[in-house]
Amino acid sequence: MPTIVTYAEHRDGRLRRPSLEAVSAAKRLAEPLKATVQAVVIGSEGEAFIGDLGAHGADVVHLFDQPELAAYATEPYARAVAQVVSGEKPSAVLVPFTAMGKDLAPRVAARVGAGLVSDCIALEVKEGRLQARRPMYAGKAYATVRWEGEPQMATLRPNVFPVGSPDAARKPEVRKGTVDTTARAKVAALHATAAGKLELTEAQIIVSGGRGLKGPENFHLVESLAAAMGAAVGASRAVVDAGWVDHQYQVGQTGKTVSPSLYVACGISGAIQHLAGMSSSKYIVAINKDADAPIFKVANYGVVGDLFELLPKLTEAAKAYFAGKR
Repeated sequence: MPTIVTYAEHRDGRLRRPSLEAVSAAKRLAEPLKATVQAVVIGSEGEAFIGDLGAHGADVVHLFDQPELAAYATEPYARAVAQVVSGEKPSAVLVPFTAMGKDLAPRVAARVGAGLVSDCIALEVKEGRLQARRPMYAGKAYATVRWEGEPQMATLRPNVFPVGSPDAARKPEVRKGTVDTTARAKVAALHATAAGKLELTEAQIIVSGGRGLKGPENFHLVESLAAAMGAAVGASRAVVDAGWVDHQYQVGQTGKTVSPSLYVACGISGAIQHLAGMSSSKYIVAINKDADAPIFKVANYGVVGDLFELLPKLTEAAKAYFAGKR
């Protein structure tokens, strides 16, 4: 029977949403392929996520929970996933297109001799094979891609593939494995920043600021609106390069690629590099005093006006609205 393998990423004691998106996508693809779904979870906390993976579609969970795998390290993690792929010989392998997935997937593909299609925004079954859609040339064009040979390996853009409804009655088979944990580089320590902030790539709402804010002393207007909406904070490259905020907030071709349900662009002109990182958002709201700003070409809703007047009013309105929702 054909098999689809997914990689399940977790952090700080919780399974990351892109992992559930990947296993949900695998379950949907498995139906026309008449395939089983298997997930690989690595790390000392991995056993806690078996139930969630099963509820969202995994028939089998491969668990590597050796103490040496507590912190992510490229070589042993790639070795573990490749070991499962080599043993199960799946027709497809799906990995979240996160920072970890971007590092892991190419190494696994090289080990198992798989063709890898990165940053997929759609997957479907055509004539018994997978077909993917992915952006090219900074989002100015889209390519439809098919694989030759197996496994067909893809990384999936977060927040694009829906998470299926969980079925708590589904109990996956658990297969524990071990892997050689030697590595040329090891994680000595983790230094977290912006504790408590929402992860950009997983956020459903993002409020981003650009040069229209005129200076770092005004960036609090974006942060206040984001806080009122329960949103993550983003920024354009110009803002990051100017040192107003840290690089972790950058959205765009050289920053993070995001696909929230709602993206609010405040004082962002809409350079192609920025659009490449957020144009797949479901709804885009642009606020800019320049009516000819390129951002309005991709926005679903646009407001031409002074953001210094608009953002405080929007923040107050958001506080009033969301207060009744929480």
